Order: sequence, then structure tokens, then C-alpha cells
Amino acid sequence: MPAKDIYHNTVKQALIKDGWSILTEDYVLEYGGDKLYPDIAAEKSIAAEQQGQKIIVEVKSFLGRSFINDLEGAVGQYIIYRNILQSQASEYELYLAIATRVYNGGFQKKLAQLIVETNRVNLLVFDPQSEVIERWIN
Repeated sequence: MPAKDIYHNTVKQALIKDGWSILTEDYVLEYGGDKLYPDIAAEKSIAAEQQGQKIIVEVKSFLGRSFINDLEGAVGQYIIYRNILQSQASEYELYLAIATRVYNGGFQKKLAQLIVETNRVNLLVFDPQSEVIERWIN
């Protein structure tokens, strides 16, 4: 299994604080014999008698030397995960978790906005210090 991102536990705690139940960490996506490992699968009950919302969260720190390189890797991974989920008619919705500093920095650049919008990347923006989710962007 791949190594956990440095913000993995932070995002996990933020989801729990936001009312999500963690179903599993290192969720297994399998397609054609290949296995991939998104970071977190979670569920939030809407009401006791209704089906809850289910999400898969891929956590990215963007701590590399190049924001664009990190963006290429994160969005590429996101698209692969989303394509597999769609092919399996999965009930999970996929999110890319990024820290507030990353969202307020690199994700405000025109190129990042183009990539996120064109590829329909759902974002979960979290504050690493307070371990809270600041916004959901679909």
C-alpha cells in the first residue's frame, strides 16, 4: 500500500468533526487486475431512514518543488479514480482534499482553475491547524 500523505490523519479528523463516519482508510479500487488505493472512504447519514452520502477522499499536500507538477499528479490520479468509480456505477463521490494555503495560493491561479473546472474536480478544503473542513467545492 502507498504511504499516507502527511495530512491524512488531519483530513480524517476533519471529516469526523464534520459528522462523517470513516468506513475505511486505503480504500481499494480494482479494475482489470490493477489495484489503486484512495486514502479515505467515508459516509454521512442524512437521516436514520434514508441512504447516506458516501465519499472517497484523496489527500494531497502539494509540498513538492513544483506546484504544477503536483497539480498534474493529483488531477491525473483523481481522473483515474473517478473513471474507475464511474465504470463501476459506484455510489461514492470523489473529492481531492487540499489545505487552505494550497487553495488560496496555487488553486487561485488561472491554470489551476482551468484544470479543476475542465476536469470537474471536487475539492475539500481543510485547515490543517484546526482540523476542520472549510469548504466543499463541486
